[in-house]
Amino acid sequence: MQKFSLFFFLLCFGIHYSQNTISGKIVDENDMALEKSHVHISSKSTNSKKDGSFIISNIPNGPAKVLITYVGYKHIDTTVVVNGNLEINFKMKQKNEELEEIVVKHKNNYFNHSVSEQKIKEETIEKFSSQSLGNLLKEVSGVSVLKSGNTIVKPVINGLHSSRVAIFNNNVKLEDQQWGMEHAPNFDVNAAGKITVLKGASALQYGGDAIGGIVIIEPFSTKKDTLFGKTIMTFESNGRGGTLSSSLHKGNFCDWSWNAQGSFKYFGDREAPEYTLSNTGNREANFSGDLKYMGNKFDFTAYYSFYSATIGILSASHIGNVNDLYNSINNQIPSVIEDFTYSIQNPKQKVQHHLAKLNYNYYLRDGQSLALQYAFQFNNRREFDVRRNVPEDRSALDLDLATHTFNADYKLSSSTWDLKSGIIGLYQNNSASPLTGVRPLIPSYDKFDAGFYAVVDNHFWEDFSVEVGIRYDFSTIEATKYYLKSRWNEREYSPEFDTFIAGDFGTQWLTKPPFTFHNFSASIGTQYSFSKEYEWYFNLSRAVRNPNPSEFFSDGLHHSSGMIELGDLRLEQEKSNKISTSLQKQWKNFKLNINPFLNYIEDYMFLKPVGFETTIRGAFPVWEYQQTNALLTGIDFNSEWQVIEHWQYRLLLSYVNGRDRTNKDAIIDMPPLTINNRIQFHQKKWNNLTMELQSEMVFRQTKFPDNNFTTNIIVNGEFVPVEVDISTPPPAYHLLHFNSDFQFKVAHNSMATLGFSVFNILDSKYRDYLNRQRFYADETGRNFQIQLKINY
Repeated sequence: MQKFSLFFFLLCFGIHYSQNTISGKIVDENDMALEKSHVHISSKSTNSKKDGSFIISNIPNGPAKVLITYVGYKHIDTTVVVNGNLEINFKMKQKNEELEEIVVKHKNNYFNHSVSEQKIKEETIEKFSSQSLGNLLKEVSGVSVLKSGNTIVKPVINGLHSSRVAIFNNNVKLEDQQWGMEHAPNFDVNAAGKITVLKGASALQYGGDAIGGIVIIEPFSTKKDTLFGKTIMTFESNGRGGTLSSSLHKGNFCDWSWNAQGSFKYFGDREAPEYTLSNTGNREANFSGDLKYMGNKFDFTAYYSFYSATIGILSASHIGNVNDLYNSINNQIPSVIEDFTYSIQNPKQKVQHHLAKLNYNYYLRDGQSLALQYAFQFNNRREFDVRRNVPEDRSALDLDLATHTFNADYKLSSSTWDLKSGIIGLYQNNSASPLTGVRPLIPSYDKFDAGFYAVVDNHFWEDFSVEVGIRYDFSTIEATKYYLKSRWNEREYSPEFDTFIAGDFGTQWLTKPPFTFHNFSASIGTQYSFSKEYEWYFNLSRAVRNPNPSEFFSDGLHHSSGMIELGDLRLEQEKSNKISTSLQKQWKNFKLNINPFLNYIEDYMFLKPVGFETTIRGAFPVWEYQQTNALLTGIDFNSEWQVIEHWQYRLLLSYVNGRDRTNKDAIIDMPPLTINNRIQFHQKKWNNLTMELQSEMVFRQTKFPDNNFTTNIIVNGEFVPVEVDISTPPPAYHLLHFNSDFQFKVAHNSMATLGFSVFNILDSKYRDYLNRQRFYADETGRNFQIQLKINY
């Protein structure tokens, strides 16, 4: 035991008996001392003193690796030969800030070389510290958002959203009741180190059902032996609140590393240009962390994240009946306007999400590796309604979703081809609490998935490769649900589904519907580089998505949206057939990316308004899940131009056209044409000063289905028939935004960045077609933001 202890001591602290000493001084480009620079020579390390000097002793003769790091500066990584005492001075250079916010690369890390990926850099993520993931993803061309107010924001990729967009947090697919349009991804953007967007379902290792696209979120990590962190404080005028986020990172020390991050958000009511949006405050408390061991042939990681949010729902959106909806649409003024407050009342949502993951990677010979991963997720969603004679703390919806997943992936790389294959298993249990006093919108169910995939990428020559992938998924789900007999008969489920009936409870049937699916997905694509400056991608994919629990089983009033949702047991699988191509061109000062696509979706599922239904609380609009054959075509365009020194221009354009091929009509909820322009000034010598002006132009959606319906409202004591216009999109709008930041030194030579931004500079009044609350209120008005980031 004593021998082992001595061996471990020598391994970790590198004791040697040489007496050589290396000393010197570390300065910046202006010869200013950099205090607390981290100096690592051979197996020894230290920090520089206030005058930038350092000294390290006991360095043996021979080559010695030197690594010097300082936050905000380029690393110095070199080797010196030691034959005696040395004195070496180092001059560090600040990192060159890349002007591009979106970096497009073809050699990605996700084994998918036939589509271009789009990355969001850490600097951009930090600017959105107080925003949602959906708002952040708008920085990518082709991504828009579906909103329910200001804080419930879901990404829409090429016109598709919800279950069609898979979000992976640290290689784990988020299972957080993502089927709901009023359910935002349960993720804190401050926990992201890098975000990558892949459009379409071509990355088969991430699932065959993500027919819209895939969002891959990776936490920050470092392999250097160093300890550093950052704190971001953001203050906003609209909502009169802010965000505090801090993170700490420890690099590789004796093969161990760890990361920890936490954030807190606190906002009150948001404000439109002319009034307060009552009950729109929100709170968040989040944490994430990991511990990693890296050996010579393997590594092991344990990861945990926690997300907790309380979200106020606009009071005016809580309609009592269809009369309120008609009045809201026609009056264009919220029915409830109160003074600003930080209080969050009903209606509201409370959400908690836990994610725990264990990951093991073993590296074999000849470019082979094996990865094993187990993940557990627990999601609790509670939605609160305004109900009479019911305690305010009793929710109208209470769902517990527990998900277990296991992945095993094998990878083989050679000089001319790569192979990646794997197996996937999932068990999921959803439990709907019976204590709410309301029949649950989504029932309890058990779900089991199993799958297999294989992807081969063949490099025929240096500039041309072909990728082929296949995937098979098995899925079974069994629910336990009570149906009102009147609803069962209205939906004409007898006699087709009578075998699902397990019990008779007076006015209700107890049913246990089981569904089993076998899905095959495939993808083939090419990547070709030519004329040195061109990159061309082509991809053809077929993907299959099963109906989600909401589409199958929804049955009742959705309290956070004030509408009745009805699922359909007859729904079939959704089949996507997508052709996508992308051309990238890069010159010295200009680059562009053009990405047209065509997506033919058989049995496309969508939520359609079909009228209204009278309940004991009044008449409510009814939305029903239906299917059709849909054709989605569109184009994404982005370009960046270095106009002159210090000045850069960026253009993003996205357009998608959705057509109902069966009914010869438009598809509901398709994003309109969007054009974003940005002009940016950057001067490194002026404390890395950056200033930019952004123009956001959203056109009016002119292609939409007519789903208006007629109802009776009371006028002067009499019923009067009126048409409820829930179809007509709002007018186009144009917004201007300003953003700026610069860097400076703070105590102990730590670097800080101070930013000032203004969103909606002109305080424009507008409504967004993809906001489910557009019937009730305007969007938020002008917002001033001050952000301070401190690196240490």
